[in-house]
Amino acid sequence: MTQNSQHQTHLESAIEQQKVLLNEIQDLNVQVNNKKEVVLKVQGVIEYLQQVVSSDEQPPETAVVTPPETKKAKS
Repeated sequence: MTQNSQHQTHLESAIEQQKVLLNEIQDLNVQVNNKKEVVLKVQGVIEYLQQVVSSDEQPPETAVVTPPETKKAKS
């Protein structure tokens, strides 16, 4: 085997290894994006539940109705 053919074999091997690594990177990027979407959804659930819990802890608001003032009749 000549040195040139060894270089060619190593080149082909390196190119194949690069393709495999690029595919793995793409797969990992997809996984990262999916996890980011899940995190955003969970964050929305957390914010909603925090609002529900905080409104449950507050005493219910009672409306105070004040009757309109009536003018006294002149006598």
